[in-house]
Amino acid sequence: MAAAQGRLSDDAGGTDDPKEKDLHTGEAVPPVFRSAVDALRSARLRPQIEVEPTRAPQRLAPYAYALEATVVDGDQDLADGRLVLLHDPAGHEAWRGTFRLVTLVRAELEAEMAADPLLPEVCWSWLTGALQARGLTYGEPSGTVTRASSHYFGGLAARPSASQIEIRASWTPREGLGGVPDTGAHLASWCDLLAQVAGLPPAGPGDASVVTLPQRRGPQPR
Repeated sequence: MAAAQGRLSDDAGGTDDPKEKDLHTGEAVPPVFRSAVDALRSARLRPQIEVEPTRAPQRLAPYAYALEATVVDGDQDLADGRLVLLHDPAGHEAWRGTFRLVTLVRAELEAEMAADPLLPEVCWSWLTGALQARGLTYGEPSGTVTRASSHYFGGLAARPSASQIEIRASWTPREGLGGVPDTGAHLASWCDLLAQVAGLPPAGPGDASVVTLPQRRGPQPR
């Protein structure tokens, strides 16, 4: 299985040198943030999920690091997403902590699955169930589940109708030893969510509390 690789983004104000200064403030990057990022970069993930660093947002927190991921099967992209780690050393009232994880996950759906009235609740349970299955503690979860359908007309009428699910969420990972959350495990849980949205079979024993919908794809050989 591949490790998630990357570097501190320019927006996070750091590079691979742990003594590098923040480009905006001239202050050293907090060790707890660098440790949290290192854990993201060294996480072991499913081979079907390709992860790479991407530009992080500049205004959400003093320090940020972002990853984007795609679930692939042969030449097919089954789902994609973005995970952002935020850190504010002073703490944030809404987060109730100094770290926050923010995510966007998207996937195409078959019409039958898109029409299921329980789809939003089920997708949210996939997120919370993925965290619980790995024994992770977290706080202040919030988010939205959106489903959209596209119908084509005129010059595009030959295209079949398409449906998409989008999960936007954020949560506060509980800080562990030295004030550093287990970001590697949170990334693995997020990848479990991506795989489930993509319709891949579970990599290991799942959480019985997670509600499932009929898979929109058969087994995915690689």
